[in-house]
Amino acid sequence: MLTLTSPVDAWAHRFRAGAKLAALAVVTTGLFLIKTPLPLTIAVATTVVLYASCGAIFASAGLRLLRPLWPFILIVGLWHLWTGELAAGAAVLLRMIAAVALANFVTMTTRLSDMLDIFQRLARPLQVFGLSPRLIGLAVALVIRFIPVMLERVTLITQSWSARSVRRPRWRVLVPATLAALDDADRVAEALRARGGAG
Repeated sequence: MLTLTSPVDAWAHRFRAGAKLAALAVVTTGLFLIKTPLPLTIAVATTVVLYASCGAIFASAGLRLLRPLWPFILIVGLWHLWTGELAAGAAVLLRMIAAVALANFVTMTTRLSDMLDIFQRLARPLQVFGLSPRLIGLAVALVIRFIPVMLERVTLITQSWSARSVRRPRWRVLVPATLAALDDADRVAEALRARGGAG
């Protein structure tokens, strides 16, 4: 399966996963406390510099990961344009782009195994409720792994529809995408059972 981890070795790969996740939490919280567009513009520009410092291939991969945001950017932008709240709309869009791009940056520069270790440690207090930290960490890891797979699957289904019809697919891709997700889930479950389960 695909992961969001970048194959390009960047300087950010050498930082510990816990430190990067903690920094992401602090910075993201700060972004949501900022209400004006100017500092948020600076935040987006800083994020662009961050990606550029890892090389053109890395930056290009990061830009592709932002493509699913465009429908939300369009909807939010048109809504605030219609209501006349341009400053508030710009702040929302800039905050969303910066937060998602920074989250992608952390994910791209962190190995999935390191993420899994962090989530398992964070889930240890839940053992008192009978929950397995390993299972929780595995569930989070599988979600992260499935994100690019499902995005690619939806893209392929949309392209298949466009090749056979002049109408836009819109909601029509939801059923085949859902069935594909269920099929992938069954295959992963079978693979886990064949390897002795997740426990």
